[in-house]
Amino acid sequence: MAGSPDAAPPGLPLVTVIDDERTVRESLTELLEALGFFVDAFASAEAFLASDAPARTECLLLDVNLGGMSGLELMRELPARGYDIPVVFITAQHEAYAQLLASGASDCLIKPSSDEKLESALRKALSLRAG
Repeated sequence: MAGSPDAAPPGLPLVTVIDDERTVRESLTELLEALGFFVDAFASAEAFLASDAPARTECLLLDVNLGGMSGLELMRELPARGYDIPVVFITAQHEAYAQLLASGASDCLIKPSSDEKLESALRKALSLRAG
């Protein structure tokens, strides 16, 4: 599905998942689509930045540890490229939670996280973007 959607259908926000683990990426995509989100997915921050997805994405669901550019590095790079996209991090690193929130993330979910917490975090991030 990476890079495939042209535009989200009216009323469906585009949430982009970036995770270097294929199974995680695919399961998150399926879950988010079932929750009513329009989803795009990428295996790396570099692939995301090389696409037109940053201009269309309304919220990022971002793994912290990616091969190459990290999730935190990507979050810091987005404003430099003119993008204001809320970020919800997903990580297995409990110790990173406070640092990620202090760095400007909308939310940070510790793996494994419930579907309800994920949906709530994404809706909160999207409401921040809506103003």
